[in-house]
Amino acid sequence: MIDLHCHILPGVDDGPKTVKESVAMAEEAVRQGITHILCTPHHNQRFTNEKADVLLAVEDLQKEFDRQSIPLTLFEGQEVRIKRNLIDEIKSDKILFADVTDRYLLAELPTNSIPEYTESLFYELRQMGIVPIIVHPERNRGFQESPNLLLPYLNMGCLAQLTAPSIAGVYGKQIKKLSETLVEHRLVQMIASDAHSRKDRDFYMEKAYSIVEKKFGTTVIEEMDQVTRDIINGEQVHAKDFRPIV
Repeated sequence: MIDLHCHILPGVDDGPKTVKESVAMAEEAVRQGITHILCTPHHNQRFTNEKADVLLAVEDLQKEFDRQSIPLTLFEGQEVRIKRNLIDEIKSDKILFADVTDRYLLAELPTNSIPEYTESLFYELRQMGIVPIIVHPERNRGFQESPNLLLPYLNMGCLAQLTAPSIAGVYGKQIKKLSETLVEHRLVQMIASDAHSRKDRDFYMEKAYSIVEKKFGTTVIEEMDQVTRDIINGEQVHAKDFRPIV
């Protein structure tokens, strides 16, 4: 299992504060069947995690996991809060992508809204060959009020990533129900943990996959697994079979 959204790097954002806490997270990830993690510290919000710093932090933590014989492979990335000048940052080589070919970008929207410039920004990114992955849309107020607002982004070639705790019920019944609806209508193409710690924002990947498999079948899980593999390898991924919620 590949986790394409995880705050496991110590001391860089609101994730673990110490290497010991990161190790505890890694051990739980392995227990749940995760073999690869994309390290995605927050960038452009409360926290600024520059590309060079993230690369070094990932290298150091990987060495520690290897030293302790923890069978987990780390990749470097960022969870990037969108802003108007994001493209300038990309052109200045300040942004880390989710894959080896710099194709896929984990894009975070504000919790309370969908900025009016989002569609034009994502369109320009698509013109550059970049695929925005909208993270945790189920926790964004705009998408909560109207999930079909995801449709123009998917039609544009963007992707959407559901977080495991949401469908596991951690954030309440309404978000759980919405998460299941998004999966049912194929408005999300993958599940990731967005794990921050063992204490209050754990992985829940095992539980989320179990829920999806029971409700929607093994094929959906297999497709989501393939999407994560293709993304990390920089292969082409297209949202397919998505349909509006009526």
